[in-house]
Amino acid sequence: MKRRTFLKSAWLGYAASFVGRLKAQGLKLFTYPKAPPIKTHPLPNYKPSPLGMPGLFPGHVVQVVDPQAISNNHVSQPIVRRMLERGMRELTGKKSVEDAWALFIEPTDVVGIKINPSGAPACYSSPEIVREIIRAVESVGVPAHNIVVYDRYSYEVQLGSYRAFLPVGVRLVGIENGAFDVSGYDMNVYCQADFFGEWETRSYLAKVVTQQVTKIINVPTLKDHSAAGVTGCLKNLGYGSFNNVARSHHEPITFTDPLIGVMCSVEPLRSKAVLNIMDGMREVWHGGPLTQVQSFIAQPGMLILGTDPVAVDTVELDIITKKRQAEGCLSLWDRNPKNITFNSNLFYHDCHKNLFYRQPGHIAAAGKLGLGISDLQKIDHHRIQLGT
Repeated sequence: MKRRTFLKSAWLGYAASFVGRLKAQGLKLFTYPKAPPIKTHPLPNYKPSPLGMPGLFPGHVVQVVDPQAISNNHVSQPIVRRMLERGMRELTGKKSVEDAWALFIEPTDVVGIKINPSGAPACYSSPEIVREIIRAVESVGVPAHNIVVYDRYSYEVQLGSYRAFLPVGVRLVGIENGAFDVSGYDMNVYCQADFFGEWETRSYLAKVVTQQVTKIINVPTLKDHSAAGVTGCLKNLGYGSFNNVARSHHEPITFTDPLIGVMCSVEPLRSKAVLNIMDGMREVWHGGPLTQVQSFIAQPGMLILGTDPVAVDTVELDIITKKRQAEGCLSLWDRNPKNITFNSNLFYHDCHKNLFYRQPGHIAAAGKLGLGISDLQKIDHHRIQLGT
């Protein structure tokens, strides 16, 4: 038997035994373990950029809302354009939209647009928003062939039907075509940790980040997450640009805190991610990131902008927390073992159940790494209401 086969078999046996013990004990004796140390190996000799996290405007978040931007799950691109233009001017203090974008993008840049197709078709980075970002980047002088829309999984990118919406020349990249496809990753840039005795302890950063793009515009969605608490700017960048991340959680344990923040701190990802535009056309307040249950998906018609991913995610966490409170759901911080289920179908249909002890604290942990501001009271949060 090959060493990897043996180790993988041993890990699967361990995992099954571990879960069996938890079920047998009814989780009564469960104590949350401490996260193991995480070693990082950034791109050698990379010079950090002043535009990198937390960016040009630390702690500054702009929230633009127009209820008319989405109707019956259809997004209006003209309204999105007005929202994005207003948000960019407010964020930067510039009078013209072109000057606002020019703070982040130069004509010589190769621009990556990090989408989140996970959860399509119910909730994913809206193609209408992606098209408007592309239009803005082109207005600064970046040619279409130097714009790359990317995510980890090729099949999810295809499920989102982005190819049909993208302008001619814009590249669409799915980093991996299967669970064991590492051809799209840079073996010189990684995070290493042994969480559950897994046979592969490294997560590698995508080549599209290390070798191709010079700037990244991050387009996460407004969602809760069964393990991380919420999936926002930080998780979309970290778990969407590194591979082998599912190993960081095994029900009901997740080490998304601190792994998400640690991944985002690795160069060159930290420096190249210069702007976050959160798609809040839809809001998933339970069952994320994959739910298709419409009763847990609101349509607020919102964009949240900022260079500081921690601050944007802190605002997102506040929005989803308040929505869950209003709906009478479990807190994202709930630690009651009685609310844990190993039945994923039950979780997707019952907001009083959890698959994991969720870790929304990953946002504050990222703040401690210098990636941004996580204190809601210290965040300069501007709210703009458009439409009727």
